Amino acid sequence: MNVSPQVPQVPQVPQYPPYAAQPSYLPNPYQNPYPEPVVSPAPEPVPAPVVARTVRTERQGPVLHIELDSPATGNAVTSAMLDELLAVLAVPDPAVRVIVLSGAGRDFCLGGDRDELFAGLDQDPTGGGIRSYGEKARRVCDALTNSSAVTVARVQGRATGAGFALALACDLRVGADNAVFRLPELALGLPVAWGGLLPRLLHEVGAARVREIILTSRPVGAVEARELAILQRVVPEQDLDGAVAEWVRPVTRRPEAALRVTKTLLASHAAATRLADASVLDSELMASVLAAAHYTRGLAAEPPAH
Repeated sequence: MNVSPQVPQVPQVPQYPPYAAQPSYLPNPYQNPYPEPVVSPAPEPVPAPVVARTVRTERQGPVLHIELDSPATGNAVTSAMLDELLAVLAVPDPAVRVIVLSGAGRDFCLGGDRDELFAGLDQDPTGGGIRSYGEKARRVCDALTNSSAVTVARVQGRATGAGFALALACDLRVGADNAVFRLPELALGLPVAWGGLLPRLLHEVGAARVREIILTSRPVGAVEARELAILQRVVPEQDLDGAVAEWVRPVTRRPEAALRVTKTLLASHAAATRLADASVLDSELMASVLAAAHYTRGLAAEPPAH
């Protein structure tokens, strides 16, 4: 009797149509085994903060025009403005023969930004921010005075405090007939200690007249400013650019080496008359006086102890 061999029974895997749900433990025969990688969208670039520029520059051949460009504040000198000026002046271009410094709007410059100074005292009552600001101011004025280029101040309207110092740091100064110079520091409870102004003013004008201008804080008009050598020339405001051009033209024709050496000689002889240049202490003096005043105001504002 022949017995047929037993054939093992293989369990049948049920087939599922594409529309039927399949158990999760079975592979999906309709799924792409090599799916496209998921690419995350690139993040939106974060725009850089917009920094308001307060100094505008324009190069015209061998002449560099630098304009204080914050007319809404009367071109008040902030720490940011000093940084911008230093960026231009601290690395001089040897091809520049003349630098013209001017101010946008009605006034050349109404001085330092006192709101910024007092805000800095709130952050650092010891006056560290004011010392930094004062050191920048001194470097800017020294860069104007010691530049190998001839520096020209073009002044209209008011030149107060720091504005007075910036103009006086220049070699040549022409003013409109409406120009007014003033040092109100003492009336504001501040020392005359900005950018090395005092030794320059004493050298250019003389001790007796400077003493009177500082102690009274009175304004000095254009005509008197010319008599005191604060200005070398006064013209109607509409003629300012023409007066600057009359100085610029001959200077740009001078031999470069002779011009550079002459500027160095003039600066050296001016410095020799100062005996000791105490302007290095300007930032310390300003910081100490303002910090003391800030401390006193703070005490006055405190309620009395019980």
